[in-house]
Amino acid sequence: MVIYGAGGLTQRQQARLLLARAAKEQWGLSPLPALEQGPHGKPFFSGLDGFEFNLTHSGSLALCALSREPVGVDIQLVKSWRPGLPRRVCSDQELDWVEQGTDRWERFSQLWALKECLVKLHGTGLTRPISGIRVPLPETDGSLLEQDGIWFRTYCGEGWRGAACGLEKPPESIRWIIL
Repeated sequence: MVIYGAGGLTQRQQARLLLARAAKEQWGLSPLPALEQGPHGKPFFSGLDGFEFNLTHSGSLALCALSREPVGVDIQLVKSWRPGLPRRVCSDQELDWVEQGTDRWERFSQLWALKECLVKLHGTGLTRPISGIRVPLPETDGSLLEQDGIWFRTYCGEGWRGAACGLEKPPESIRWIIL
């Protein structure tokens, strides 16, 4: 698995440019193959097996994960969410974890990214309450975690938190590029 990142994006469509660049560098796919969407919106390359990817964007940032196995990735800007949101989307254990830290919104954003990347790995979309989506809780930034045969890694930067998951271990670092 490899993860590419780009900052300074001004339009959502630029995330696709990140995918095109990553697919060309990693797999020699140029031009970018046709994309289709699964029943819940997960994109895939039409007619190409074994070339798995996932995209995410938040604000001016985007991440793209590539693998030969199913993969999920998510990035969240750290912000002050609605005060009642953590109680609505967290299990009791997760809420305790969010509240333990010095910055609850950083921890909440990290938890949200972990849950989103798992949903994106499976391609199911948010078809069930997010509070029922169980993910491992990280001890430190950059944690490598495992749950039910799925590997997770957390990522962080100033003002954002991210996560990737898949059947193989996500890399320790993101390959940041300029688009």
